[in-house]
Formats: sequence, structure tokens, C-alpha cells
Amino acid sequence: MKLTDVATSADLLTTPTPALLLDRARLERNIARMSAHVARLGVRLRPHIKTHKCPTIARLQTAGQFGGITISTLAEGFAFAAAGFDDLLYAVPIEPGKFERVCRLARQVRRLAVITDDPAIPPGLAAAAQEAGIHLDVLIEIDCGDGRTGLPWDATDRIGDVARAIAASASLALAGLLTHAGHAYAARTTDERQTIARLECDRLRQVADELERKGFPIACISIGSTPTITALDTPLPPKVEVRPGNYVFFDAFQAQCGVCTFDDCALTVLTAVVHRSDDRIVVDAGAIALSKDIGAPDFFPRSGYGLVGDLEGCPLGLRVAAVSQEHGKIPLPDATWRSRFPVGTRLRIAVNHSCLTAAQHADYLVVTDGRIHDRWPMARGW
Repeated sequence: MKLTDVATSADLLTTPTPALLLDRARLERNIARMSAHVARLGVRLRPHIKTHKCPTIARLQTAGQFGGITISTLAEGFAFAAAGFDDLLYAVPIEPGKFERVCRLARQVRRLAVITDDPAIPPGLAAAAQEAGIHLDVLIEIDCGDGRTGLPWDATDRIGDVARAIAASASLALAGLLTHAGHAYAARTTDERQTIARLECDRLRQVADELERKGFPIACISIGSTPTITALDTPLPPKVEVRPGNYVFFDAFQAQCGVCTFDDCALTVLTAVVHRSDDRIVVDAGAIALSKDIGAPDFFPRSGYGLVGDLEGCPLGLRVAAVSQEHGKIPLPDATWRSRFPVGTRLRIAVNHSCLTAAQHADYLVVTDGRIHDRWPMARGW
């Protein structure tokens, strides 16, 4: 099984390493598959662009969709607004230190939505919005089991307090509810992911029904992650928006968990051997190039910091077992392997977590038919 479809190319032999390689055919296949899937579900796709931070990729994702995107940093927001995206959801709880920047961003787009789970936030946010002469949509974040941020889905009174605080200002509008079922990443089977996804939907519907009984209309229920959205198989109410992100690239973690296959993984890091000995080789892709995500050890104990393939993408049965800042250590089964990896040998690392790995780089080298044909920059910073 190949990790990529890229054949040996002079481009890959001479490209400075480490470098982030993107297989365009796989990227486009992943995007088309998700677009078809959400159409079957009958929902709106608001892709989370934190995975790639690249306007070119976001245009591919939103083609044929309504055009909205999800961001995780305000730097992404300003970069994507400058690229022509005008319907943004900032899906990190807003805090007072960002009010001024949020208001500046809101002036540059048609719609900006933010999230909160704290009734103390809307009054200050409303004052900042009123002073700036802008309007903000606000979604209440609900915790449906992940335990990261958001109010517990059954904390009815506290959720009502946040809704009242938002509705009290003319410069804010209660736009809906949002949740992230991050605990789906620990699920071991499709059935388990499907159960979590259905609970995600059901719990937000219950919250929405309770708020509407109290007189707070809920126009949008925002759910999603790649594992939960891919697991859903029945249509959802039209007010639902989904926010998967990782699906554009997938990665070794998702493949090991069964969300995708290795043939779906579109992102690899090109690296060169800089040292060899009888028991290991060392490459120039370390923590800065790969990230320090150790993958899915519960599913695949030997995942390490990435799975090693040759220049054609064929897996070698090796892993990056340890990383320092600029070095990746790859153990060899025995001394006979040493001769296979002279210094300068190019290898491809299938990354554990494509979102974190991509964030380590400034751009993608886009590969089609075995050759690098383009360079796509990405937004950086917070």
C-alpha cells in the first residue's frame, strides 16, 4: 500500500528539506467526497480551515457550498478576509483582550460570528461592538461530552443566562449553538463514533428546544469534526452546520483509527538522511517539521512521530521514534539496513496530525503526477 501516488521525481530529489508536500489528487478527492457526504446529510458545510490555513485550499472546499468558513485564530480571519471570504465563524471562546481585533475584523467582512459560554462576556463585547459601529453574531458553546470548553449540555439555567446576556444588546444577536465532540478521537470503531455523533446532534437539539421554549429562537446548530461527520449516515435538520477540517488531508492518526485509509492521506514531509549507523538513521525533519504529536498509541503503539516511506511513498515499516528540534531518529531493524540509506537519501514521512504539522510550515509544495507544480502559502500567527 502506498502512502502517496507520487513517483520518483527530480523535483523531489533536489527540493530543500524538510519540505511539506501536498498530493493535489488526494486533496481534491477528499474534498469531493466530503461535499457529497454533507449533501446526503442535507446540511451546510462550513469547513474548518485551521487544518491548512490556505485560501487556495479553502476555495476548493467552498466551491458549490454557501461560502462560510470556520477559523481558529484572528490572524486567519484577517488573511482570509483579504482573500475574499466574508462569512467567518471564530470558533474559540472570545475573551476581552480580543474585542478590539474582533471588531476590526468584523468591519472587513459581511458576517462574523464568535462564541462564548460565559454570561459575563456579552455586555463588554456588546459595548465594544456598539462603539465600533458593528454587529456580531454570537453562538453559545455547549459541551456535549468533550470536556474542553462550553457549558454542560444539561446546564439549562446557565445556558439560559448566556442567552439572555446576548439577547440584551442590540449590537449582538444570538445566532445559535456550537459544540465540538473532540472525544470522538478516542473512539475505536465506526459504531462508537456514530454513537458520539448522534449524541452530539441530539443534545444540541434538546438545548435548542429548551431555549426556544424560553423565547430564544435558534437558527443554527453547529457541530462537527472529521470523525463524527464521516460517521453520520442519516439526514439532519436543515438548520445544522458542520465544521470538519482534517478531512482535506487526513493523516496517520485518522488512518490508524479507521476514519480513513493511508491512501487518503494527502500530506507528507520530505526529509533527507543526515546521519546513519548500524542501529538507526537520523533525518533533518524533527519536532519543528513534524510536530511532537505521537499519533494514536492506543491503536498503533509503534506510531512514533510519523511513519516512514521511500521517495515513491512506499511504506518501509519504519517510524520516527524520537525527535529533537531539527532531528528525527529512525531505528533500523538490524545493521544490514544501513547500506540502504546513504547520507542524502530522500524519504517521505506520513504525518501523525496534519493540522499540527502544517502549522509548522510556511507553504505547501503541491505535487501532481510526480512533480512539484505549485507553491501555496498559508496564513501564520494568532
